[in-house]
Formats: sequence, C-alpha cells, structure tokens
Amino acid sequence: MTSATTSPSTPPDPRGRAPLPRLERVGTATRLVVDGEPFVIRGGELGNSSAERSHLAGHWPRLAELGLNTVVAPASWDVVEPAEGRFDWTSVDELVEDARAHGMRLVLLWFGSWKNSMSSYVPGWVKTDVARFPRARDSRGRALEILTPFSAANRDADGRAFAALLAHLREVDEHHVVVLVQVENEIGMIPEARDRTPEADAAFAGPVPTELLAYLADHRDTLAPELAARWTAAGGRSQGTWTDVFGAGPATDELFMAWAFARYVGAVTAAGKAELDLPMYTNAALVRPGTQPGQYPSAGPLPHLIDVWRAGAPALDFIAPDIYFPNFAEWADRYVRGGNPLFVPEALRSVDAAANALYAYGRHAAIGFSPFGIETIEDHAATMLAASYDVVRQLTPLLAEHAGQGTTTGLLPPAEDQRVPHRVPLVDVVLAATYERIAAPSLADGVINEVGDRATDTTRLPAGAIVIRTGPDELVVGGIGVTLTFDPVEAGTETVGILSCEEGRYDDDGGWQHRRWLNGDQTHQGRHVRLEPGRFTIQRVRLYRYR
Repeated sequence: MTSATTSPSTPPDPRGRAPLPRLERVGTATRLVVDGEPFVIRGGELGNSSAERSHLAGHWPRLAELGLNTVVAPASWDVVEPAEGRFDWTSVDELVEDARAHGMRLVLLWFGSWKNSMSSYVPGWVKTDVARFPRARDSRGRALEILTPFSAANRDADGRAFAALLAHLREVDEHHVVVLVQVENEIGMIPEARDRTPEADAAFAGPVPTELLAYLADHRDTLAPELAARWTAAGGRSQGTWTDVFGAGPATDELFMAWAFARYVGAVTAAGKAELDLPMYTNAALVRPGTQPGQYPSAGPLPHLIDVWRAGAPALDFIAPDIYFPNFAEWADRYVRGGNPLFVPEALRSVDAAANALYAYGRHAAIGFSPFGIETIEDHAATMLAASYDVVRQLTPLLAEHAGQGTTTGLLPPAEDQRVPHRVPLVDVVLAATYERIAAPSLADGVINEVGDRATDTTRLPAGAIVIRTGPDELVVGGIGVTLTFDPVEAGTETVGILSCEEGRYDDDGGWQHRRWLNGDQTHQGRHVRLEPGRFTIQRVRLYRYR
C-alpha cells in the first residue's frame, strides 16, 4: 500500500478538468480532497442488489434526507462484461448520472473475483470454464466457489475488466462523481485456512518471497504485534519456507494466503490505476471472537495482516474494516495502525451507527463512515443517523482544520455498563465522560438528570460525541447522551471550571449561530457540560482554571 501522502500539487486532468480526488497527509491524519477541498464522506452503502436505476429511483430523496453526501454502490463484473471483451456500461453510467443529479458522490465497489469470500459476481464465461479459470480447492481436493488466487488467468481477466472500468470512468465521469474505488469485497479463504490446489501447495512448500522478507526486515520495529510475535517465535529468519519462517499451523496458512490475495489484488489495482489514478482500498470481514483461520474469511485485509497486505499490494492506498460488531471503537483503533487512514465502508444499521460515526470522525479523522443497506434504514435508527450526519456536516470545516493535530477526539462508551467516568485526555485537559442511553425526564424545579425509576421511555439511544479543542481552554462539543467534566492532566494542580457554555449551530459558511446560553440548570450550575440524551446538539465551551 502507498503511504497515502499524495502531493497537494497533483496535476489537473489533461483535458482541463478539475484535479482528480486524492488523499493527502496532514499531520498524523489522511484526508480526502475533492475538487481541491477537504471532503468528509457521510455515506451509506446500498444493498448488493439495490444499485440499478429502476430500483433505486425512488430512494434518492430519502438518501438526501438522511444527510448523505456519498452513496457506496457496486459495479459488478458479471454485469459489465457479460461476454469476454464485450462491455456494457449501462449500470455504471446510470449510477454516475443519477448520483450527480441528486448532488451525491460515489464510492464504487468493484465486485470482481471475490465478494464475501465467494466468486459469485464473476461472469458466466469465467464460472463455466473451470479449466481456464480454476477454483480453489480444500484439503480433500474438492473445488470451492472461490477463484484461486494462484492463477494468472484469473488475475489477468479481472485486471483487464477493472482497467476497462477505470478507463470508462476517465471518459464519462468528468465531474469526478466517483471519489474512491474499492477493489474486490471482503476477500477471504473459507472453510479452510489455505487453498490446496497443486499450484498453492507448491508455493507453500517453496521459499517465502524475498519481497515479504525484505519488508519484515525493514519494518521490524513497527510490525503488527501478532505478526512480529509469530516471526520472532520461529526464529526471526530471513529465508526459508513458510513453515520455516513462521512456524506450522493455521496462522501460517493464513499469512501465506494473505500474501497470495494481496499480490493478486495489487495487480488488479495497479491495472486500474494505470487508467485512472483514483484513491483505492480493499475491505475486510472481521474476525469473530474465538474463531481460528478458516472459520472466518481468512487472509483478508485484517489488522493483524496489514504488513503482509502492505508488502504485497503497494498499489492500494489503504485497507478498511466492515464493522458489524458492538466493540466499534476497538476495531476502529486497530485499523489506524501505522498511519492507515480509517474509512468504514460498511457498518451496522442501528441506532448506534449515529454515535459510532462521531467516534470515527472525531477520534480518527475518518475519511468516511457508511452504514450498510442504507436504503432500508428506518424509524429511530434513521432519525438518529440524520441528526448525527447534520452535526458532522456542521463540524466538517473544523474537523478539516484540526485533522492530524491532536486537537480532536471522539467519545463512545468503553463498556456496555460504564459505571465510572470514561477519562480521555485532550491536549492539556482530561475529559471525564459519562453516558446516558435512556431519555431522562424533563428538567423542572432544579431536578437535574436524576433518572432513577422515574424514566418512562426506555428506548435505547445512541451516546457519543466529537470534541474539538479550538483554542486555549476552548472546546466545541457535538453529540448526544454525554456529560462531561474537566480535569487538569496533572491531578491536584488546579481545578478546571466552566466559564461559559452556549448551544448553537454552524451555518453553511462556517459561521456560529448562537441559540442560547447554558449556564444554569443545563450545566448543573456550572458543574458539567451535558449533551442530553435523545437530541443531537452542538455546544461551545470556555473553561477556566483556579486553585
């Protein structure tokens, strides 16, 4: 993978069009730049069979109401190349045209050789010619519904089709509606950890490629801990077979397959980039707790394999997680290892998506966030996501300004039942956060947030926030269901109080529109800053210190 440090001076399109979308490094963060401006993806991924014009036509207004600025949608190999060498771009053209007509950008998903491990989106002429386009095999020799990555014919056919897609976009997408491209989808080996074709067996018995060994040696101090531990335990060798270098077992089988998948995907990616150099990534289905390689889609672009993917697929700009598990923050944190930018192309379509998005943007300057099956989101989850995306839209200029500077963070409950304040440092102050997942009764007669058994609505609500340090002892806080107090980094040196707190919103030009001061009951007479449950708000806070 590249280091995502494309120069801001990327040349314009030779036809005089605006520069291509690109990634640029700012401090410790990577941001997407579109039409010369930082662009934060407020996304939603369509269901796999929902991207055709005849089906999607009635959904565009709803997607706009949700606050999306980007739709994540597939382009399928079987649809665009129904016969070898004969391309039908109708589905792609209609998607680009309709997205632009509704003011949306696109992240285009290439459903090529693999989709959710299987090769279900390859054309019929590939599926039926198993001699020319071989399948992976299990340990009993049975063919699987998975193209083997050890076939040059498989790789080259996919690469030609992907290159043709990017060449077509170069011709028709003059407005750069497509801002990112995903190469393949949730690659992985299952139900065993390793392909057992004769070609795969021969490669496994042979030496570990010198390119991978050289990468390990050059990055010894920054390797993913799981890979470093396995390599070290086997003696830290600089040559040998896969079992010599990494030991025997399913974990080594997975490393071997990760290299094979990465090399294949890297070649496909490079073929596309030679036609149109858009930012490209590939995504992963995550590991369920307690499972072993082969019991999940193994060898995909997972955080414990990031170094193998970086070494094997340098044309990719980054790898991305599809996060459907409740420990969202843990997975997001793992995916920013070594400067990998965070983009979440698929996320659980629930009320928690609204808070998870805030964490991704605030904590990790995420390129974007995208619940899956967005066209079917309903009720409370839809209302909460729209309100969350409105907060993100308002804060985007500030997020862009502070990206990579260490002056922003995101807050999520670190445990389901968090009984003590969640302490998060931000520059020279410590945020002590508590979270409310149930609506509190209305404030009256000075009674402050004493829910107890008086709560009548037990609807589960999202809780999370973005916090931006905009100046010395000045903060902007946006979110829902979070109460904050403030402490100095060095305990006992001073007390941090609230000088003022106001609620408002940012207009389309980035100007602050004051709504009301919150210096009484709403801040518990200056004791805390509270984003009440059930309602997304933005507050500007000024602190002061005393002894």
